[in-house]
Amino acid sequence: MKVAIFGATGAIGKTILWELMDRGHEVTAIVRDPSKVEMKHERLRVEQGDLLNPDQVADFTAGQEAVVSAYGPKFGSEEELLEVTRSLIEGVRRGKAARLVVVGGAGSLLADSNVMLMDTPGFPEEVKPLAKAHADAYGILAESDINWTYMSPAATITTGQRTGQFRIGMNRVVTDDLGESTISVGDFAAALVDELDDPQFIQSRFTVAY
Repeated sequence: MKVAIFGATGAIGKTILWELMDRGHEVTAIVRDPSKVEMKHERLRVEQGDLLNPDQVADFTAGQEAVVSAYGPKFGSEEELLEVTRSLIEGVRRGKAARLVVVGGAGSLLADSNVMLMDTPGFPEEVKPLAKAHADAYGILAESDINWTYMSPAATITTGQRTGQFRIGMNRVVTDDLGESTISVGDFAAALVDELDDPQFIQSRFTVAY
C-alpha cells in the first residue's frame, strides 16, 4: 500500500513509520526537516513539506492509498492544530487520496460518567488547552466529506514495547480491570496500521488500550 505520513519525526509518528515499513508498505514521509528522519530504505521516500500549505499537502498525497497525520502541536501553539486539520482536509480532497487517518487525543473520549475525559475531576489543567484543540479538530474532521478516521490513544500512552495484544473501542475510554487506561506507543502504532490494512472505522473514531 502507498502511504503518506506527516509528523514522522515525533515519538508516535516515528513508531508508526517503523510499523509501516515492517509490514512492507511503500511510504512517503513529509517532514519539515528531512535530516531528522534517520531511517533509510528503498521503500521510503522523504520529502520536505509544510502541513499548513494545502497545495503541498495535495501534491504529496496525490495518488496515495492512505494518508496518516501524526502531527502534534507544541504547548502554547494548540490553535495551530485546527489550521493543520483544515489544511489536511483540503489537501487530501484536492489530491484525491483514498483516506486520511489522524492521530488525535483522548480528552474527548467519554468517561464512565458520560462526560468527556477532559471534563472529569483530576484531568490535568495544563493539558486542557491541547485536549480542547484535539476535540475541536475532531469536530472539524467529522464534518468533512473525505474518508477520514480519527484514532484516540488511551488516557495514558507509554514508551512500552509492542505486544500486539490490545482492545479496541469507539467513543468511550477503554479501561482494564483496575480502571486504568494505557497503551504503549508500539501497540498504538500497530493498531493504527491494522486499521490501514483492514479498514473498520471509515468516517468514525476509534480508540485502543489494554
